[in-house]
Amino acid sequence: MIMLKKTIIYIKLWILFQLFVEISCQIKPLERKYHTATLIDNKLYILGGGIILTDSAEKAGKEFFYLDVSVAFNTQKLFWQDLSNVNTVPSHIGATAVKGGANNNTIFLYGGTDTVPTLVYIYDPQSNSWSIPKIGGYNIHEKKRYMKGVIDTNEKMYIWGGSVVGGTNSDMFILDTINLRWGIGNLIGAPTPRSEHGAILLPNNNIMYMGGYYHDYLPLNQVYFYNIINDNWSTENTLGNIPSSRTSFSVVLGLDGQNVIIFGGNIDTESGSIPPGESLYVLNLNNFEWSVPKISGPIPNSRNGHQANVIGVYMVISFGSGYDRSVESDILLLDIRNNNEYTWTYNFDPLATPITPAKSETPVTSMTPAATPVTTHIMIQQSSNNQPAMIGAIIGSLFGGILLSFGGFFLYKWNKNKKKQKNIMPTPGNENHDNYDREVTLITTEKNIHNHGQEFIQIPKNENTTNHELITNSVINKDSNHGQEAIINENPSIQNISDNVLENLKNEMIQAVRQEIMQNLKETIQNNE
Repeated sequence: MIMLKKTIIYIKLWILFQLFVEISCQIKPLERKYHTATLIDNKLYILGGGIILTDSAEKAGKEFFYLDVSVAFNTQKLFWQDLSNVNTVPSHIGATAVKGGANNNTIFLYGGTDTVPTLVYIYDPQSNSWSIPKIGGYNIHEKKRYMKGVIDTNEKMYIWGGSVVGGTNSDMFILDTINLRWGIGNLIGAPTPRSEHGAILLPNNNIMYMGGYYHDYLPLNQVYFYNIINDNWSTENTLGNIPSSRTSFSVVLGLDGQNVIIFGGNIDTESGSIPPGESLYVLNLNNFEWSVPKISGPIPNSRNGHQANVIGVYMVISFGSGYDRSVESDILLLDIRNNNEYTWTYNFDPLATPITPAKSETPVTSMTPAATPVTTHIMIQQSSNNQPAMIGAIIGSLFGGILLSFGGFFLYKWNKNKKKQKNIMPTPGNENHDNYDREVTLITTEKNIHNHGQEFIQIPKNENTTNHELITNSVINKDSNHGQEAIINENPSIQNISDNVLENLKNEMIQAVRQEIMQNLKETIQNNE
């Protein structure tokens, strides 16, 4: 019985330890703007930034954390996981980051306002460590800030514009994140130098640039394209309900690849803030017409200096300036699956699927089509990343099975040893022998399985396996023997019943564990097909 109690205590301590580790890693990050937000393996990594002209800028610049988007969540209750203890990057504002590398699973961070001359840092989520790569090729030495880096399908990072010491830069830096070599792009026909502008890679291998700041707020009545195949520039005039000139806004590509969505920014007014009704616009890439989309849900305040990522069917907006944290969350969610009506929501569902778009006319021919289409958004599932999900299910099932099997085996051995102790020869003169009622109750266990790090996100079901069996073996013998030896024996039939019940219990537990493992594997395989 003592061993049983100790085993229960150890199990409880282990569960409490896991909860402690989970809670201790969670933080409430400082508010920030001009940070970076990079999605890798269903984790949205946030790094750097700061609130200008406040004492929190330095601390915010060193914070490094992520949000797990493989599971459903509500923006009113976010669970951030802290990685600041491994962050070796100096505090900075206005850097840019992309996902790249040979395996397309590494964060490449460039630029920022810090005074350290290092241009590029890389973060490896597998080893949870930062490093400084040795980069060859063209001699790049300028450290720009307040620009947007774009990565293509060949893992090349394009960095155009941005601020430098003494002015604004118009160079196009190209970083090969696989071979670690710098290059430069053609500037003939390039637009006016600028910073705090918008940039987005389109499906036809053109990077579109718009807005920003160069001695003044730049208008959005023109958009500019850099073709990464032909290394040339082109310009398109826009029409329709053209947004006001602005900086520090976010740009994403719609799920259909035919629309570009912008949100927020600063405008040329005394406050610089944009009214909520003027913060969201859509540019149709077929005719370059701007429009204000139909919107439902609670409309948030506009923001500037924020970041936006398309994850599943949502435009996920992180942090920025211009909102009250006591009222609004650091994360905003805009459901963009329906082009006829976008929806602001508090709830993130990783299994939500896009609406199949109707066939539309081919985009303008002035933009050279690509030989290989560019991925326009992050989908929730990829078959190439299903293996970790299966491995997680197997490991979780085996671990739960081991605990159940160990508990059943321990109870069986304990009961068997107790019976051996009762078959003893007492010392003459003992008058009373009492066998108290015995209860054997299986401890209920709850097994929770969580899958992280898939590009494609799958939410497993919680499995609660609870066995309630009460096995009572009550025998009370009172034998009084004076001056003679006696051997105390329980009723043989009751012993046999106890043995059979425990043996059946053990077999049933093992069978239940096997069925549980097979069911987990079956569900995982079916969900991944």
